[in-house]
Amino acid sequence: MLYGTVLIAGGYASLVGLGDTRPALFVGGLTALVGLDLAEQRRYPIRTPPRVAIALLGARLALFLLVAAADGSGLSRVLFLLLPFTAYFAFGRAVGVAVGLGSVALIVVGFQLTIPQWYRETEPVSDLLMFGVGLALTIAMAESHIQLRAYAARVAELSAAAERNRLARDIHDGLGHHLTAISVLLEKAATFRDRDPAVAERALSDAQRSARRALDDVRRSVRALRVEATPFRLSSALDDLVQEVDDDRLSVTLDCAGNESGYDPMALIALYRAAQESITNARRHADATRVSVTVHCDESRARLVVADNGCGFPPEREGYGLLGMRERVHLVEGSVEVDSGEAGTKVTVTIPRRTAA
Repeated sequence: MLYGTVLIAGGYASLVGLGDTRPALFVGGLTALVGLDLAEQRRYPIRTPPRVAIALLGARLALFLLVAAADGSGLSRVLFLLLPFTAYFAFGRAVGVAVGLGSVALIVVGFQLTIPQWYRETEPVSDLLMFGVGLALTIAMAESHIQLRAYAARVAELSAAAERNRLARDIHDGLGHHLTAISVLLEKAATFRDRDPAVAERALSDAQRSARRALDDVRRSVRALRVEATPFRLSSALDDLVQEVDDDRLSVTLDCAGNESGYDPMALIALYRAAQESITNARRHADATRVSVTVHCDESRARLVVADNGCGFPPEREGYGLLGMRERVHLVEGSVEVDSGEAGTKVTVTIPRRTAA
């Protein structure tokens, strides 16, 4: 843009006879500058090595002097603002400011050599002041650009961390649950292999079904990452979950009420994962024999209660599963309450209704 502005101003000055413009040198110098910028960007797309940057800075200075000498309009002096701007990114703030001050000194020397007592005339003094303002804006813009680049890198880092945490929750809540069920069913099959082959065979069949569900869960996660997820129904997913885990070791009941159609899918998935994690904990850690799952969705909130008759646990023993549950529910502005004791554990998840975006 700057090269184009200088070209238009110099061309206009040449056409109307303002100053002494030498078109060949003027246009040739600007063309060489454009070619130099394109070559540097292609050869060093990330960062120019210091020695090369010094050589390119010298080449630009020579071309700026050539264009300024061939431009009758005098506007090409603005090109010298590119020197501190380029130096700032290549060598840092101190060098950028020093080069900027050097550019001011170079313009003063040029005025001193070409305009006697230039400091008594309005035009050169005004040009110098405008160049000083432009220099300050250039340094400020370079500083802002570097800060924005640092902020962008920080945002990318935080986004990557958030995505890693999300994937960790999905792996723990999904695959962790299914692998627990498979492990329990395989142990059951091994135990009843000789005593009751029919029970062992049924356990193996259930383990295979759980493995297929785990594979389906992975596929759903992949589709979600590709933004191709199908609509999620909480009641259907919970019904499938209960059928999967309900057996002779753990009796699971489900009571769903209300209308879930107006809820954000992320909130419904958070409720499902909370129920899944609570049932897995009841089976794996609490030695529970009964679990009740109750869900109610009304006009203002959705409430999930999962209660078991297991041995319970002290608050300080909360593991990654409950931590992931709290993180997931917090993302949809909900809350998690855990009441655990000798009579069992009750997990209550409440999420306000929020229309899907």
